[in-house]
Amino acid sequence: MLDKIFNTLPQNYSAGSISTPLSIYFSIDEVKKTVFLDPQQCRVEEGKTLDNADCVCKTSEAFFLKVWNEGYEPGMKDFLSGAIKSNNPAILKSFLTACGK
Repeated sequence: MLDKIFNTLPQNYSAGSISTPLSIYFSIDEVKKTVFLDPQQCRVEEGKTLDNADCVCKTSEAFFLKVWNEGYEPGMKDFLSGAIKSNNPAILKSFLTACGK
């Protein structure tokens, strides 16, 4: 399921929704992906392909799918409980918006 989501990100990306290039590293259980967004496109690479992404997101597959498929919006309690970990939640919100979520 996660591979399908990440494989379709470039087609679901709304060009122009991001004004400056961003990189996001996802660690979702055993799945590791690096996503690059810029004003024109979205690109997904397998694994951790850069040392310092603008945003790192670590969570479980179940939690990611809840956000992606059910429209759940993580709140402060989710970050404080460790259900999702990120160094920049604002970028995660921008990512979701740019991908139609």
